[in-house]
This record gives sequence, structure tokens and C-alpha cells, in this order.
Amino acid sequence: MSLPPLVEPAAELTVDEVRRYSRHLIIPDVGMAGQKRLKNAKVLCVGAGGLGSPALLYLAAAGVGTLGIIDFDVVDESNLQRQVIHGQSDVGRLKAESAAASVREINPLIDVVVHNATLTTENVMEIFSGYDLIVDGTDNFATRYMVNDAAVLLGKPYVWGSIYRFDGQASVFWAEHGPCYRCLYPEPPPPGMVPSCAEGGVLGVLCASIGSIQVNEAIKLLTGIGDPLVGRLMIYDALEMKYRDVKVRKDPECVLCGKNPTVTELLEDYEAFCGAISDEAAEAATGSTITAQELKAMQDGGENIFLVDVREINEYEIVSIPGATLIPKGDFLNGSALERLPQDKRIVLHCKSGARSAEALAVVKSAGFADAVHLGGGVLSWIKTVDPSLPEY
Repeated sequence: MSLPPLVEPAAELTVDEVRRYSRHLIIPDVGMAGQKRLKNAKVLCVGAGGLGSPALLYLAAAGVGTLGIIDFDVVDESNLQRQVIHGQSDVGRLKAESAAASVREINPLIDVVVHNATLTTENVMEIFSGYDLIVDGTDNFATRYMVNDAAVLLGKPYVWGSIYRFDGQASVFWAEHGPCYRCLYPEPPPPGMVPSCAEGGVLGVLCASIGSIQVNEAIKLLTGIGDPLVGRLMIYDALEMKYRDVKVRKDPECVLCGKNPTVTELLEDYEAFCGAISDEAAEAATGSTITAQELKAMQDGGENIFLVDVREINEYEIVSIPGATLIPKGDFLNGSALERLPQDKRIVLHCKSGARSAEALAVVKSAGFADAVHLGGGVLSWIKTVDPSLPEY
């Protein structure tokens, strides 16, 4: 369905702007009026990572007059495989500052607002209130639900995207005209059920595919042209090179945007709502978490331990802790791993950062291995504190 333009047009375009945006201006559906709306628009991009990189570049190139960037992270070398807004010289630099520099280089005629901050329940409402449209490039469920809730409570639309390995999704959530994110996903998935890109990987170019779709939707909303993805979920399979969309209906019983909402303000703790790890894993890890230095001391002291790496084989091939046996977490969840665990050794589990090994630890302890432990911080902690020569990923 077509929707009215989100913003009013600016008073005029300068001669420089006419030159720069001429290929837009000769499109009848955009024209001078549409480009003036883009000039008058204020768009916030949440995250300057995989999705934020192409989104920010194309929003800037399109002539969005005020472009906000919020990101708390710094550029890491592993980002460069997909986060094309950053370069080698930006490693160690704040992502928001690096992205802002690239955006200004692409289009010096726009205003760039940098928010070097973590998006939290304390600042999200104030930050969002200064923009017409939100582009969500986040990669975790806690922030996604917070972005959705803040946008609904403020009456603002936002363009959502998600990527994982070879698969991408995109939609527009605007409670005034259709469903919100909670209508599609009323509850977050169980902890550990959906791997993050850091655990499962992502094809770098997929970011460009989904990020450019997000910008396309933003332009349509701002200028009032076309049929935006309100009430539709676009699904992209890069391996099969197939697009399909699924209707998403507004849930009349939605706790946030339904007829009788029970969520009328932001939650106090979105991390707790989504749960980084299950309650069982948290309980198992309490008092049974060791440091990388303690693991090294166990190995050097010849302690009778059985070190298990619960990551996937492709991760194990990138880097591994000496002496570790690979048994993926899935084998613990289906029970097949238990028969491979020796009864006469202390079980020590590890993963990349500690979340998956905590989940496996809960299974191991429930099977009777009471003295089992896991490595807090995972192989990343081992690299940082024991052997910095090993590669991170």
C-alpha cells in the first residue's frame, strides 16, 4: 500500500544539489519534490556495522539532509570483510567517527550527527525523538526489541534488517499503518537457539544486499512513493538467489501495539528479557567458571582434565586451544556427546566467548559430572591473556 510522504519538502535545492542529485530529479516519481523531502529528512542509523555500512553510504549519497549515526564499538580487523564504510586505517577507531568521516567524504552537503554511545533505555527515547525515521542495523535481540518498542511508543516508523550466513530479511515496522516487530516475533528465541553472526558467520556481500533494500525502503517512506514493506517480510536466499515476501499481519493481541497493550513504556532490562544464556546455564556456570590463566595452570600442572571445544568445526580450524577435543554444542543438546566424556577426568568446556560452553555445561552437570567447569570468555580470553599470537575472529 502507498503511504503519504513522511516529511515535508525543503524550501529549495541549491545549484550544487541540483547537479549532485540530477539522476534522481529526472525520475518522475522522485523529481524536485521528492529530493526536497530527502533534504528535509532526518534519519538515524542504529549501528555502523554490516548493515549500517551500506545503509549510511547510500543514505548519504541519496541526499538525506540529516544523518545520525549511533554506535559504541571500535573498528576491528574482522569487521573489514563486510563493513565497507571502514578501512584498514580505521582499525581501533570509534565506528561512529569512522563512518561519519566516510559519509562526509561521499556527501559534504548533508549534516552528520554522531552519537558515540551505547543505545540504552536511558537515552533511546531522547535520541529517537530527533529523527523522522530509524534504520535498524543492530545484530542482537535485546537492542532490536528496544528499538521496536521505542519507535512504537514515539509513533515513528523504522526499517529493519537481519542477516546470517547466506540469508537476509527486511521489513518496515510502523504500528500506525501495520504491524510492529513484536507482531512478527512476540517473544525472543530461547537463549542460544539462534547463533549470532559472530558465531555462525555472514557472507560479506549479503550486507550490501539487505542494507541497500533498507535504504530503498527509507527513500520510499520519506518521499511517499511506491509500495513499502509495511506488513510484509522480505526474505532473501543468496545461495539460491531467490527473493520472496511473506505477509505479516498486525496482531490485535500484541502487547505493544494491539487493542489492549500491556507494554506501555520501555522495559527496564532488555538483556534480561531476551536472555543471553538460559537460567539453567547461568546456574551451572555459577561457581564453575575458570579463567584462561587457571586453565593454563591446569595444563602446565598436569592436572587430569578433558578439555572440550563446543564450537563448530570451521571455527576450530581457525584457531583452537592446544589439547582441546572438538565436540560441537549441538551434540551436547541432543545427548550424543555424553558417551564421549571420560568418567575419570575433570571436564573443562570452552567456546568462543563463554555463552555456548555455559549451555553445554548445564547438560554435563545434569548428567552427573558435578565437578565440570567452563572457560569464561572462551578462546578469545585465551588469546588475550595466554597466547596473543593466535588469530582472533
